Amino acid sequence: MKRVFIIVLDSFGIGAMPDSEKYGDIGVNTLASVAASPLFKAENLRKLGLFNIDGVDTGKKCDSPAAAYCRLRELSAGKDTTIGHWEIAGIVSERPLPTYPDGFPDELLEEFSRRTGRKILCNKPYSGTEVIKDYGDEHVKTGALIVYTSADSVFQIAAHEDVVPLDELYRYCRIARDMLVGEHGVGRVIARPFITENGVYKRTSNRHDFSLAPPRKTMLDLISESGMDTIAVGKIYDIFVGKGITEHVFTSGNADGMAKTADFADKDFNGVCFTNLVDFDMLYGHRNNIDGYAAAIAEFDKWLGEFIPALKDDDILIITADHGCDPGYTITTDHSREYVPLLIYGKKISPVNCGTRDGFCLIGKTVCDYLGADGDIDGKSILSEIMK
Repeated sequence: MKRVFIIVLDSFGIGAMPDSEKYGDIGVNTLASVAASPLFKAENLRKLGLFNIDGVDTGKKCDSPAAAYCRLRELSAGKDTTIGHWEIAGIVSERPLPTYPDGFPDELLEEFSRRTGRKILCNKPYSGTEVIKDYGDEHVKTGALIVYTSADSVFQIAAHEDVVPLDELYRYCRIARDMLVGEHGVGRVIARPFITENGVYKRTSNRHDFSLAPPRKTMLDLISESGMDTIAVGKIYDIFVGKGITEHVFTSGNADGMAKTADFADKDFNGVCFTNLVDFDMLYGHRNNIDGYAAAIAEFDKWLGEFIPALKDDDILIITADHGCDPGYTITTDHSREYVPLLIYGKKISPVNCGTRDGFCLIGKTVCDYLGADGDIDGKSILSEIMK
């Protein structure tokens, strides 16, 4: 029985890619910013080889890393969650998903308003925490929906849970998802519910993503079609619209995601457990919160020290990211175009330096190779290079 655990540290980039300036990102480095915090602790990641990766000049290198380690360059055009995860799973996107720096077209929002029966507020790129501060009162007073976007390919709808019940908000998101296809096929429609707490508007954990379906088969399809298990933890299910997934659980944050991943490690399955830990990005990267990000890494690192001993002889653990979101880059709160780390650990994995490689899709191809799931996805397997 072979099991692969893929853990995506959402937004944990390790330095600017050569084309980062084309994306408005100059000198970005999520790892370097976070490592400068006194709250940063990553001893178990260090032992795996994080600080030995090409281009990483922060942290203390390990003399004898326990994992195979590598720096991955994104091949897709973009720097968002959907594109990043699709590439991990074997789809390189040559065209970026549409973005709306000036807001969505009037005719699109007019039709959305007609279908929902509610007026629209904002329609600008905005910080998710700031938009409810600036438009929350008017929303509560009028019931109009707060629609906003960011530098990513997203259509976000914020609504107070006492004004728009969750089921209704999710229904509005499905309406938007049905509309946003073709030239307006954004990567994600996101429900952003909030409440009032101590007189202040606060977002809740009832966020829900309605993603664009992958355009072709992914690693998950190949593995599940081969009769194996594909387990999604966190927002993985939403990102792939359930395609190729045999079992899933949603999470309320990093701690819950780690706990549920550990639960699956205690169970017998044959295939892949694919986990996204979203707090790094959502709570800390987008809010320029260096110390919060550092503390979250320390929390994950501590958990990692407990998780690794539970792995079985044929298990493989893969730790990576989907893009960057440098909390120290105060010019913006958006994602950053960065290399991502790749750490591959297992009792049958040789601790080798795989250098710098092209394509997050290397991950999907290597996982399929290990599990014996053949099929046509992007990427080149490095299994023969890292197996003992």
